[in-house]
Amino acid sequence: MNWIKKALTRTVSVKGPRGKKLTVQIEPSEKLVLGVKFAITMTICLTLLEIAHMAFLGIWNSEIFAAITGFMGTVTGILIGQKG
Repeated sequence: MNWIKKALTRTVSVKGPRGKKLTVQIEPSEKLVLGVKFAITMTICLTLLEIAHMAFLGIWNSEIFAAITGFMGTVTGILIGQKG
C-alpha cells in the first residue's frame, strides 16, 4: 500500500542558497493516507456487495451505487487536490 503514499506525495521547487533550485518532496500525513485506504477499501467492498445483490436478487440497488459513486468521487478529489 506504499503506492498511496507515493501518489499523495507532492514535489515542490524552492530556491536554495545562491539561487539554486532545489526540489523538496512533501509527504502526506498518516491520517490522509489512512483515509484514502479506507475509502478505497469501502469502494471495493461496496462493489462486491452490489455484484452479490445483482447475482442473488437480480435487481440493481441504486443506494449502493450512490455510495460507490460517493467514495470514488472522494478518492479522486483527494488525489487530484493533493497533487495540485
